[in-house]
Amino acid sequence: MSGYSRRQWVTLVTFSVAQFFNAVCVSLQAPFYPAEAERKGATATQYGLVFGIFELTVFLVSPIYGKFLNRWGAKLINNVGIVTVSIMCILFGLLDRVEDTSTFIGLSFAIRIVEACGNAAFVTSAFSIIAKEFPKNVGSAFATMETFFGLGLIAGPTVGGALYEVGGYYLPFVVCGCVLLCAAVVTCCLLPKEDSEGSGDSGNNGGQLLAALRLPSIMLAAFAIMAASFSIGFLQATLEPHLRPLKLSPLQMGLMFVLNGATYALSAPCWGWLCDKKLSPRGVTAFGALVVVVAFTFVGPMPFLPLDTSLPMCIVSLVVHGIGFGAELVATFSGAHRDAIAHGFPDDLSTYGLVSGIWTSTFALGCFAGPSIGGVLLDNIGFKWATVVVAVLHALVALVTALFVCTGIGRTPASPLSVNGSLSKAEEEKRRLLGNQEGDVDSTYGSAGSSQEYQPI
Repeated sequence: MSGYSRRQWVTLVTFSVAQFFNAVCVSLQAPFYPAEAERKGATATQYGLVFGIFELTVFLVSPIYGKFLNRWGAKLINNVGIVTVSIMCILFGLLDRVEDTSTFIGLSFAIRIVEACGNAAFVTSAFSIIAKEFPKNVGSAFATMETFFGLGLIAGPTVGGALYEVGGYYLPFVVCGCVLLCAAVVTCCLLPKEDSEGSGDSGNNGGQLLAALRLPSIMLAAFAIMAASFSIGFLQATLEPHLRPLKLSPLQMGLMFVLNGATYALSAPCWGWLCDKKLSPRGVTAFGALVVVVAFTFVGPMPFLPLDTSLPMCIVSLVVHGIGFGAELVATFSGAHRDAIAHGFPDDLSTYGLVSGIWTSTFALGCFAGPSIGGVLLDNIGFKWATVVVAVLHALVALVTALFVCTGIGRTPASPLSVNGSLSKAEEEKRRLLGNQEGDVDSTYGSAGSSQEYQPI
């Protein structure tokens, strides 16, 4: 980080703060919304879908934002997204005044859908700008943002539970929504203007999206992202009912939701540095998947183990889970950008938006499936057997990743030279042949790869 320019520092700090408050608003209802919904007459399946519809919407709209990022302007999309999330957060706090079960669930769906559109706009544009501004440190910069996202996941349930105890259902939403609105104003003022903002042609991005999804390496990354986010969404909707027999207070329950987010926040920079400098992203992905398997073996614990549910074992399992899904998420983001550039995609904002849209979309798909399927599993087979399903999914991720590495499927046809070097040499050669003496391009936008040599496995 010592080599970051002032522009890079301003961009990173601005997005990190906004990511923190965005995560707070998205996660604050987890400790008390299920109980509130049950008091209104809703089932676990219904409020699980309320959590899930947010992510389904993000899954559907993120590729659209990625496609039109150049045309609409990344900064505009980002600012509108943050403001939308803050307003919807405040409106969600009014739902306790609705007594009818169907109306309560219906309005919950409507507000979460609009909030999700704003969240997708913010995340997709932010990740795209980060990839563009930090061409040689994509993994580290992304991990820094995700650290603040993890801190937001920590603060969200904790602050939400505490404010719920103090002022009831409405107070957490109005306080956090207003704070995010202030953060949106700060972001709008401080975020540097992009040189290419609002320009570019998005007409061919539909074909680029299909071409990217046909790459085995991108599909593998998408599968791993979806599995990681599935585990997060699953716990968001089912952990509170599982821990309810332990009779924890709302504040204590909120602290339980802090654990995996805290571990994720602490471990993400380490995974980002390792992916940028030391290890193959796919190796980190496989390791993270196995760690998640261990976590879900004991968080229940699994029904065939001769163990009873205990608070210490749940705490340790949630900490281990944060380490595992952190490795999966950081490694897949870093590796997917490298793979896209290595397979011939242009080294510009359109590709950053495309890959960020795919990442955000598949992450959201898993977060939708997690609470939605988790609620159904909780109603029908219980929490302990449901953890077996999550563990099997991650074991499959580790197995497929290992087979991918061992067989060399989707190995990039590029030479073992670094992507940065090959692209720079090609550009220099083109300038020489054409006699173009316009000068050097700003190094800030030089490439999207890592500073190390690109290794396809």
